[in-house]
Amino acid sequence: MQNYRKSSHSTYDIKYHIVWITKYRKAILTGKIAERARELIRQTCAINDVEILAGHVGIDHVHLLVSVPPHLSASRIVQYLKGGASHKMQMEFKELNKQYWGRHLWARGYFVASSGNVTNEVIAEYIKNQDLEERQNSNNFGINEL
Repeated sequence: MQNYRKSSHSTYDIKYHIVWITKYRKAILTGKIAERARELIRQTCAINDVEILAGHVGIDHVHLLVSVPPHLSASRIVQYLKGGASHKMQMEFKELNKQYWGRHLWARGYFVASSGNVTNEVIAEYIKNQDLEERQNSNNFGINEL
């Protein structure tokens, strides 16, 4: 349980691998623009209690491995990350406005996969064993089965 995070009412270990690309796959994430993108991603994560476990800003995409609290869905964290960074970067770097006239720095979609230390098989076996253990210790009080 050393890797679990805690909030006032929950203990959790929710990790997402998130990837998104620039619109038209343009190689704009270089130099000061890439540094600012990293900064904005870090700020957004800190504000939303999202822990960055690993990350990479490529010239046309961003990869993140993040640990998120249970109240944040994958789509919501991507919305915060892409939306905030896009708006601020286009305000600060006027050269982006010439390439992205529609105010959209990022492509519409994204990739997300959940990640964890435990496989589905291990969880299923744990649940199965819990049921057996409860049956053995039930004293015939009529445990409901799912």
